Amino acid sequence: MFPSFLPANVQQLTEPESIEFASQIQRVDILTSLLSQAIPTSYIHQGTGGIPLVFLHGFDSSIFEFRRIMPIIAADREVWAIDLLGFGFTERLLNCPFSSASIGTHLAAFWQTKIQQPIVLVGVSMGGAAAIEFTLNNPTTVHKLVLIDSAGFTQPPAMGKLLIQPLGNLATKFLSSPKVRKSVSEKAYFDKNFVTVDAQLCAALHLEMPSWSEALIAFTRSGGYGYLLDRLPEIQQETLILWGKQDRILGIKAAQLFIANLPKARLEWIDNCGHVPHLEQAQITARSILDFI
Repeated sequence: MFPSFLPANVQQLTEPESIEFASQIQRVDILTSLLSQAIPTSYIHQGTGGIPLVFLHGFDSSIFEFRRIMPIIAADREVWAIDLLGFGFTERLLNCPFSSASIGTHLAAFWQTKIQQPIVLVGVSMGGAAAIEFTLNNPTTVHKLVLIDSAGFTQPPAMGKLLIQPLGNLATKFLSSPKVRKSVSEKAYFDKNFVTVDAQLCAALHLEMPSWSEALIAFTRSGGYGYLLDRLPEIQQETLILWGKQDRILGIKAAQLFIANLPKARLEWIDNCGHVPHLEQAQITARSILDFI
C-alpha cells in the first residue's frame, strides 16, 4: 500500500488524508551536477490543468506538510510537492553537499526532468526562502511566487556554523525528541487540536530516514538563506504573501518587511491561524492561492 522507501512507521498513520497522501508518494532519480550518481527524489504529483504549482516545505520537514492543501488545489490545477535535497524522503547520498546552493541545483534539475514549463512556486517557511532563491536564479521559470509565513528575511543564527561533532549529534538528538517536537507543533498552530497523534507522526516520519542527522547538521552549518535579504528587490514576479495572524514561530513583522522589499507583492492575513496556514486553514489558503493565479 505504501512505497517501500518510506519508514516502517508509516503503517501507523490513522487519518484518511494522511494514509491516502502517503500512498501517492513517488521517487524519481534526478541527475545533477552535485554528484556523478542520480539522487532518488521523493515527490507527489496531483491534478491537471493550468500552470503547474510547485510546493516547497519548511525546515526539517517533508511533503507531508501538504497533505491537506494539495487535494484542494488539485481539483482545479496541476500541483507538485517536492522533498528538498537533504530533507523529507529524498535520499541523502554519501558526499552530497547540503546547502542552500545545492538545494537550488537539485530543484532546478527536478524541474528540468519532470516539469519543463513555467510554474507558480509556493514556498512555506524555509521553503519560502528556497523559493525566493530559485526565483532569483531562474526568473523565466517562475511565473508567480507565493510565500507562506516565509523565512528568508532574517539572518540565520551564528551558532549553526559551530555545530561540529559531538555538538551536532546532541542538537539533533534534542530536536528528534517527541516531547520537543510536540512542543514545536503546538507553537506552530493557533488551534492546538490540530496536534493529533497522526499529525505528530506525519511531522516525524522523515527522522527515520538514513543520514537525517548528518544532513541536517551540514545544512545548518552551511548558513542557510540569510544572504537573500539584499536581493529581494530584484524579484519582478507578482508575489502573494500569506501569513498566519497568530504566527508564534516567525512572528508577524516579517510579513510587512517582505511587502516593503518585494516590488510586486501583496499581503493577505489569515486569521485564527499560526505558522502553518496550509495545514491549519487549508481551504482558505488554497482559495487565496487559486484566486491569485
